[in-house]
Amino acid sequence: MIDSRSPLTRSQILDQLHSILNPGQIETDESALQESSVDRFKKYQSAHGIFTAPLPVAIVYATSTADVAAVLAFADENLVNIVPRSGRTGTEGGLETSVADTIVLDVSRMNQVLSIDPENMQVTVEAGVTLQTLEDQLREQGLTTGHSPQSKPLAQYGGLVSTRSIGQFSTLYGAIEDMVVGLETVFPGGRVSRIKAVPRRAAGPDIRHIVIGNEGALSVITEVTLKVFRFYPENNEFHGALVDDMRTGIAILREVITNGFRPSVARLYSPEDANQHFSHFSQGKCVVVLVAEGPESLVRATSEEITRVVEQHEHDTVDPTLIEAWFDNLNWGPEKIEAEKAAMLDSQHLGYTTEVSADWSQVADLYDAVIRRIREEYPHVDDLTMLGGHSSHSYQTGTNMYFVYDYRIDASPEQEIEKYHVPLNAIIVEEALRHGGSMVHHHGIGKYRTPWTEQEHGSAYPVLAALKETFDPNGIMNKGTVFPADGAIQPAAAQPQHHQRDGGSEGSAS
Repeated sequence: MIDSRSPLTRSQILDQLHSILNPGQIETDESALQESSVDRFKKYQSAHGIFTAPLPVAIVYATSTADVAAVLAFADENLVNIVPRSGRTGTEGGLETSVADTIVLDVSRMNQVLSIDPENMQVTVEAGVTLQTLEDQLREQGLTTGHSPQSKPLAQYGGLVSTRSIGQFSTLYGAIEDMVVGLETVFPGGRVSRIKAVPRRAAGPDIRHIVIGNEGALSVITEVTLKVFRFYPENNEFHGALVDDMRTGIAILREVITNGFRPSVARLYSPEDANQHFSHFSQGKCVVVLVAEGPESLVRATSEEITRVVEQHEHDTVDPTLIEAWFDNLNWGPEKIEAEKAAMLDSQHLGYTTEVSADWSQVADLYDAVIRRIREEYPHVDDLTMLGGHSSHSYQTGTNMYFVYDYRIDASPEQEIEKYHVPLNAIIVEEALRHGGSMVHHHGIGKYRTPWTEQEHGSAYPVLAALKETFDPNGIMNKGTVFPADGAIQPAAAQPQHHQRDGGSEGSAS
């Protein structure tokens, strides 16, 4: 925990908030504050009602950009830490409160779709608009954002943009940074900046990217303008194949993509991961999934290319209706989160993912190296019930790799992260960097990958650090997220390499 630097006491901070906002915008219920001190990185601990992060002073619900500006002006003047949030689907600790007497600034009540402009193919929304809400409105007009992460029923645009989110159809539509054409954000001190929406410009560096992906460590996003696309679900064509190994699957993805074709879905599952999703047909093999989407002529050409490439490799063809059934059930909402929570409590069993990226020439070696190291070096490998991975987002130059690991928990809830998630995550991140890739593909750095932030950016890190110094000189924005900070996370997570050398600590988190 990091001590508050504010000269104000908790009660004084709360009094000042009441002078800025209406009473209905301020939440101080203890259970709500406990839940707001963590995100899904600590889902097992929180399911047991264990909350070790410092309790926020309050959750404040902004209803306008003016509210956000007023809170940030107050916080900056009085050195009060701010953790911004919207849909609360974060997975990397970015929403954890690392500093005593933090204010959690929630923009979920800023939930208006401000305009839909089909002529210019763009839409403007407030930061609290849920992705599913916008998609439902767009599809009534034959349009789509093309953005569809699994958290679609819950995720909101403030969080999607601030974490550089990606959706399941990214190979065709792009990631969130490809969709954002303009935005509004508020910096510490209450400074409001608007980046206008234009098709393209060459007026210096693209300043959108100071804001996109900042994870609340620089500013609070309040409004977003995105491009939209025409939607042709009736034209979708589904393809599936079983192959013997990951390298064959990677070769198929690479050829389809680098030949210039863009299926909306382009995925490869290891046998172990495939068995979680496709056990009714995977036969212990790797599963390749491809979906052609868009105008009929484009779908036809993409499907022909997929078929041509797959037929060059030894494979078994999967019935397209099986792929379509999987496609129709990709997303999760509150009911699945509650079911996961019940299962964790009942069976003491948990699953996590760590996603990274690498060039085409390195990704297969990266996958093999991670699996080998975990099996050979991880001291609690016998507790793993599943270890595998999948590629789900591909580019002209490479692809991502989701590593998936499930385990039986032979530890107290306080020890679970330290014994399992931290060392497994560390191996994956280390190997991604060793193979020249990125330590994180789309979930954001949060707080638990900050030990590698400088290594990730190398000689460019001073550029990133200068953004923090310039836009948040008083250091009030989400302390310990993106930028490492002593005390923001428990010692075992802050020094994962030392933790691994010790073979895994059984001590409680501090």
